[in-house]
Amino acid sequence: MQQTSKRTERMPVAFFGHGSPTNVLEDNEATRTWALMAKRIGRPKAILCISAHWCTRGVHVTAMPSPQTIHDFGPSLPAPLFSQQYPAPGSRALAERVQTLIAPTPVTLDESWGLDHGTWSVLQKAYPDADIPVVQLSMDVTKDEAWHYELATRLRPLRHEGVLIVGSGNIVHNLRVLKWADDVQPYPWATRFNDYVKQQIRTGNHTALFNVHEQGEDARLSVPSEDHYWPLLYALGCIEPEDRVTFLSDYITFASLGMTSLLIENSAVAE
Repeated sequence: MQQTSKRTERMPVAFFGHGSPTNVLEDNEATRTWALMAKRIGRPKAILCISAHWCTRGVHVTAMPSPQTIHDFGPSLPAPLFSQQYPAPGSRALAERVQTLIAPTPVTLDESWGLDHGTWSVLQKAYPDADIPVVQLSMDVTKDEAWHYELATRLRPLRHEGVLIVGSGNIVHNLRVLKWADDVQPYPWATRFNDYVKQQIRTGNHTALFNVHEQGEDARLSVPSEDHYWPLLYALGCIEPEDRVTFLSDYITFASLGMTSLLIENSAVAE
């Protein structure tokens, strides 16, 4: 059982570079980092996750009491993945709170989705007891980076209500040019873009991360589609004054899959 957080005055925010769903079957640097992040955060009252794998037209939020574990990947992946379950409860109250905070943007209370692997594959390592209510917020595919970031700023009050806000995606995510070996070096463009993003975060220059496909070849190769990039903007949009950002599990695997995670926490109370 996780300890109760001592930071309910302002919960941290996490971004998990979730990589392949097979990480849930492994013990590696990334999965150990996710567990350590959870230990540092403590036990939240509830978790709101923005996953790369729930993209919709309009905004939806899960509101069912018992969200299903969705195995949203192809049959070529290892069979044990399909037996994974993360039976965390949902929370209609949190879904309705999110709906209120995001207004006047309309939000649909959804009872058909559940928890996709962008959520359960990291929470399985971070909070393995699956006893904390989890709600997912979808990302509207018709909107741009600035819109997603601004929407995220409206979620900040949840940090003062004991809710852990989680973005789950990847800064660098190009599956078309992966090299399936453990010892390959990252593509130079992947390293450059990952470093560029971290530098903008360090300096608080978040607007430099908008319009990603206008930022040159490194960005276009690292972010061929925005679905895995947008969750980072949701995490950054929840930053408040006095927060500090720590980069963790900061590496690129298979040449073009970034595993960088980050933890946003109040520097006034951080140990």
